Amino acid sequence: MSENTQSKQGLRKTRVGVVVSTGMNKTIVVSYVNRVPHPRFGKIVKRTKKFYAHDENSEAQVGDKVRIVETRPISKLKCWNLEKVLSH
Repeated sequence: MSENTQSKQGLRKTRVGVVVSTGMNKTIVVSYVNRVPHPRFGKIVKRTKKFYAHDENSEAQVGDKVRIVETRPISKLKCWNLEKVLSH
């Protein structure tokens, strides 16, 4: 993407996570772990969130490390696209 395209669309969020499910057709479930400080005690804790991402060619497998990018809503739960498979 060129810089002009990026500025018109706005910056899209990207996440790196691990594929935990590929059971659906053209959809993967990606588990994303975020490290944030506890609101009261300040200790760093892990927060896990699952994202449903569109995988057009079914190239990701369970256990793969992938990068997903935010997109327009594709279905009720899916608003992320698979950008790249980082490692198998």
